[in-house]
Amino acid sequence: MVKLIIFDFDGTLGDTQSLIVSTMQATLKAVGLPIVSAEECASTIGLPLKECFTHLMPMDDTTASHCEKTYREIFSEKNKQMKISSFPHVIETLKTLHEKGMVLTIASSRGHESLDDFVRDMKLESYISLVLGAEDVKKAKPDAEPVLKTLKALHFSPDETLVVGDMTYDILMGKNAGTKTCGVTYGNGKASELRDAGADYIIDKLAQLPGLLF
Repeated sequence: MVKLIIFDFDGTLGDTQSLIVSTMQATLKAVGLPIVSAEECASTIGLPLKECFTHLMPMDDTTASHCEKTYREIFSEKNKQMKISSFPHVIETLKTLHEKGMVLTIASSRGHESLDDFVRDMKLESYISLVLGAEDVKKAKPDAEPVLKTLKALHFSPDETLVVGDMTYDILMGKNAGTKTCGVTYGNGKASELRDAGADYIIDKLAQLPGLLF
């Protein structure tokens, strides 16, 4: 029986694709690198920030670090101008799950401070028991560490846990930790990719999640 649900943030709870993609493209322009398509940028969402850039094109570690630093600076400014909202049904669904006794957490490759800001702005604090960001783990998705660290902190086992995310990295993270996994199709990933990654469930809107569990 599922008692703990670990959610990805970008593309699963928060509709951040436009902000992330525009920031990545602005970063590439600022550091003098070729600008890639929005689709290519979106395909890296879920990876640690530095890896997003090395995934897009070959570059040395110094350049990747420069991209990471520049991204954070640009993101900080853009985030003041672009209001981020939750996807449809997210807040109501989290409320329903919380009221039914589910423990809800977030595991993301986004920085912890940024996650805390989004959770507060979206008024999710009363539903989320734990937030793990990029700097909270040594090994990021698709490694199992974010899940295993959550299980240890909250005293749950893999067979009591469901990982929910929009990218293959989320599904693989859950599978590597031995949990059940659920892919969502409304974010940055495709249903076929989530299926190929081995997702146990695939849903088109988060409001379908309680129906899978109860």
